[in-house]
Amino acid sequence: MANPSKQRGDRAERELSQLLSLLLGQPIRRKLGAGRLDDVGDLDGLDGFTLQVADWADVARAAREKPLGAERQRRNACSDHATTFVRFRGGSWRCVLTPEQWARLVLLLTHKPSAAPSPLATSAATDRSTAVHPSSWPDLDG
Repeated sequence: MANPSKQRGDRAERELSQLLSLLLGQPIRRKLGAGRLDDVGDLDGLDGFTLQVADWADVARAAREKPLGAERQRRNACSDHATTFVRFRGGSWRCVLTPEQWARLVLLLTHKPSAAPSPLATSAATDRSTAVHPSSWPDLDG
């Protein structure tokens, strides 16, 4: 018999893939091979995005930990963006991003010359010991 946590996670991935397919008007599917060392996310079908899914009883812990894992998976996949979807009790979903992940999206949406924060800022998402001040980010105005 399968692990109940895995069953719960698989069910959440299926649910979210259906929701995103409906919202985006394009097929979003579950990926195979989740949990490998070279994991590249839970869902497939949105170019440039690594999508991570969490359906944990402790949603605060999921919101703290899963975006860091999504960032590692984003690098494994060589994609531009990572987003973590956390399922709350009752079936509502929320997207959770690190500040660096959010900044990447804002830079993309505002058409700045570089859609990537500096490497130092990117490493801050995965290493709590790295303190990065926005003044160290690249000059995007010129």
